[in-house]
Amino acid sequence: MTIPRLLVVDDDAETRAMLTQFLQQNGFIAHAAQSEAEIRACMQAGRVDLILLDVMLGSESGVEICARLRAEQDVPIILVSALSQDHQRMAGYEVGADDYVAKPFNPDLLLARVRAVLQRASRSASLVYRRRLALFRFAGWSYDGKRDEALSPEGFQVALSQRESSLLKVFLANPHIPLKREEIQAALLEGLTSGGSGDSDGSGRAIDMLVGRLRSKIESDPKDPKMLRTARGIGYVLAVDVTEERPA
Repeated sequence: MTIPRLLVVDDDAETRAMLTQFLQQNGFIAHAAQSEAEIRACMQAGRVDLILLDVMLGSESGVEICARLRAEQDVPIILVSALSQDHQRMAGYEVGADDYVAKPFNPDLLLARVRAVLQRASRSASLVYRRRLALFRFAGWSYDGKRDEALSPEGFQVALSQRESSLLKVFLANPHIPLKREEIQAALLEGLTSGGSGDSDGSGRAIDMLVGRLRSKIESDPKDPKMLRTARGIGYVLAVDVTEERPA
């Protein structure tokens, strides 16, 4: 199992040392930096799975650094700052930060936030990568992801919209795994930025409506779904086995 490699960025030496040691004691590989130049040097030297980035770095702005990094890559970034008003948090989220933690913070709470962001990033990457497989078979159905064709157990082709096809691919790539609405949203939005098309609305209500439309296409009784089931308190789960075939 790969041990996550974290980068702690703070211009205060004591804070850097404390956070780095704390993360190492909790099972992470942790390195320290105090400027954008050092961040980039660390990233060039090896994999970085998450950056804890202080907002105020002397003459440098952590928010501006976050914006530049986000324009180039998808490494998860948690902003850390004593500035915790709503507009300051929003400034961080608007440039692509994955989370925003206000100082002073409980170290255990920070640890939980780090693990949550890493888990979301891992799941999202898996969703996007795995759903590109070409052919899926499930409960008598077949779905050709390359052609966007769904065939029922009776051999009839069922027409799916682009959004319905994208949603089906997400579930087929992750059978028996309860997926949160936010994870589904992230996968669908990533599909759009990777060359897909369609409505980008990924709100919880929009996801529920999209699931309902897909159920109406593939379930014999959409009101009592047997395949695409609700995972109470979580989201949705494809509750059937899936086989995958890569193109030759």
